[in-house]
Amino acid sequence: MKPSRVSPYLVALTALIVPSHTLSAQELAAADGEAAIVLPGLEVEADEKTAQKKKAPQQKSAKKPNPSRQSGQAASAVASDQYVVTPGGRREARGKVPATVQVIDRDVIERSTSQSVTELLRENAVGFFSEWTPGQTSINVRGAASDGQGKDFRSQVLVLINGHRSGTANLSKLSLADVARIEIVRGPASVVYGSGNLGGVINIIMKTGRSASGTFVEGSIGSWDLRQGKVQTGGVEKNVDYYVGASVGARGDYHSGRGGTTMENTDWDRRGATASLGYQINDNHRLELNARTDGIYDAGFRGSAANYFAREDRYNQSADASYYGRTSDGVFNWFAQAYVVNDVDNFKWASPISAGTALDHNRRELDIAGVRVQPRVKPWEGNELLVGWDFEHSTVRSTRLRIAAPGRVLNPLQVPPQDNNQTDQFNGFYFEDSQSFFGDVLNVRGGMRYTQGTTTFDWTPHYQNQNNKSQEYEALTYSFGGTLAVMDGVVLRSGIATGFRAPTATELAAQTTNLDGSRAFGNPNLEPETSRQIEFGANVNGWLGTLDVAVFQNVISDRIGTLTRGSGPNRISDYVNNAGNIEVQGIEVGFDMNMLRLLQPRPQSSNWRWNLFSNSYYNFEMTDRGAPASANTDKAQRMYQYEASIGTRFGQAGPDVRDWSFQVVGLLRGPMWYDTEESFRAGGEPSTSYRHRKSPFWVWNTRGDIEITENVKLFAGVNNLFNVNEHPIFILTDTPSCAGLANMASQNGGCGTSMMGREFVAGLQWRW
Repeated sequence: MKPSRVSPYLVALTALIVPSHTLSAQELAAADGEAAIVLPGLEVEADEKTAQKKKAPQQKSAKKPNPSRQSGQAASAVASDQYVVTPGGRREARGKVPATVQVIDRDVIERSTSQSVTELLRENAVGFFSEWTPGQTSINVRGAASDGQGKDFRSQVLVLINGHRSGTANLSKLSLADVARIEIVRGPASVVYGSGNLGGVINIIMKTGRSASGTFVEGSIGSWDLRQGKVQTGGVEKNVDYYVGASVGARGDYHSGRGGTTMENTDWDRRGATASLGYQINDNHRLELNARTDGIYDAGFRGSAANYFAREDRYNQSADASYYGRTSDGVFNWFAQAYVVNDVDNFKWASPISAGTALDHNRRELDIAGVRVQPRVKPWEGNELLVGWDFEHSTVRSTRLRIAAPGRVLNPLQVPPQDNNQTDQFNGFYFEDSQSFFGDVLNVRGGMRYTQGTTTFDWTPHYQNQNNKSQEYEALTYSFGGTLAVMDGVVLRSGIATGFRAPTATELAAQTTNLDGSRAFGNPNLEPETSRQIEFGANVNGWLGTLDVAVFQNVISDRIGTLTRGSGPNRISDYVNNAGNIEVQGIEVGFDMNMLRLLQPRPQSSNWRWNLFSNSYYNFEMTDRGAPASANTDKAQRMYQYEASIGTRFGQAGPDVRDWSFQVVGLLRGPMWYDTEESFRAGGEPSTSYRHRKSPFWVWNTRGDIEITENVKLFAGVNNLFNVNEHPIFILTDTPSCAGLANMASQNGGCGTSMMGREFVAGLQWRW
């Protein structure tokens, strides 16, 4: 948007905005050619560089554009003329999407010292992350939560990789080395995606030769023997583009914050690799192949009963083949993708003191094979109809092996694994129609999805009284909304949508006897968990930057849990739908403001940069209508009442200076309520169902970088600058007061479940 066209009322309203210019839809079309097929969302950064070269071919002697310097966009607000791909499974302008979309682009990723996807999303206030161990976390977005172990098949938040199901909701096992960008759609805002889309979609888009051309090498070191390295190369040769990347990392046991000690058994190793190959058949047809593996290995896990011996291997692998096509006139477009996923959690537990095991080896493996087909047609001007079909087949296979510690006898020696074996298969059919009026001033869209599936409770080792049977399930979801451009750079939006999570085979068909003698029965009459969301929002994009505001209500119904029939050593429970809903109402605000333009309203040529950016939310209602009568509060568990990420970045960039920047980011992690799994001494809590309130706390991170030569950059950062000793869940952190409150014989984590204290990181980047 040109400064001369910005309304003075808009400037007064926003007081916030970005220095850099992101390419609009028209500019991208002009740069690439209207008929060229380009990959949704993966090519934006490469296209920006292409457009810059075409715009200024005379500047041959100028410094090469550094991708980490071109964008001022923070992971807070997305301008209405930027492209996103996740909401509708296709590339479209943000201003046409009637939902909140948060984008963490490559620029933000490369400025972060985060060591996993979890840490990056946490730093940008995407939602609540439990952070149990270095390799395990759970998520809560708008009241919808993933399973504590991050099991994909039990998650209410859907995690995608390149648009298909990732197979995990445990983002701590995934690194950032080969990630191009991450898009987060809050709430069940799209019918394109199936089970798990109750609280939102997190789409991790990997690098390709189009989005990450050139060669890049980086190495870094840090506190507690942190060592990390990554290398990547990519490019475009005629009709072929390619990308190859690899990363490794390791860290020792960390030290907690102020007043803490060394956290034994919290070390880890990371390894990952990604490859991509694209073939541009012609302007209208393209093929692409992607393969990747990523994981955290030999990761320490303090575990239950103060277990300092357990280790974990958690890794995720996937491959996908995609075909993009269109007719020459652009009326018909189509997309097809086939993918396979392998997700493994391999637990090497040992508990020689409390459980009497020298080894307790539990392995869970999820294998997925799927197909997605999405043709689109534009029957008349301003209208686009998308229809789609998804098919997916998945299996869960678990094994468990126990070996007794010397001098101990285990009875029984072998016990069932933590997860039952199951096979699931579903078909999803959906459509979404959108219509633009008055030259894109008004956009209306709506769609429906029908999902029909069959899940089977398969034979599981060492389980008694198994009920191996198949059960069908189905779900019908919808979305409807629209956007209205009320003035240049101001877009209003509203929408209503529903989502669901399909019940598992265990929930539908289990008939098992647990170690304590209790029995659990599946319920073939279970309904899928559902959510319904209503949202109103506004996107303001102008000379000063970008502001995005949304108010919403998300109601989660039919939650699946167990209900005990009686008490005693042989108590029986049944899987049931909870009649009480979780109701969340809140407001979300994201902005990115150019402070120099605010201080100097008249445009001036300068190589100085100063931005203020933030993403935050406040849930003014977060009620669990199904909370037990014995609970002391009806606050929904494991979600923040409020959270805010706010930061500022200052520096210089341009052809006549040595690029440098300094960044400070603070994360306010608001109060959270939780029926903790910690074990208190007698009198430490009023009842075992008591929901503790975790008080809010701040964590501050800093990072600076400077260009040594044209292609070499030195960077350094400090995480947890003020050495805070806290944890998002645990009450009894690693402080002197813990020993007086905890029952150490069965304390989950053993008074040491604190987050890392002050951490130093430094490294060198070299790209050419």
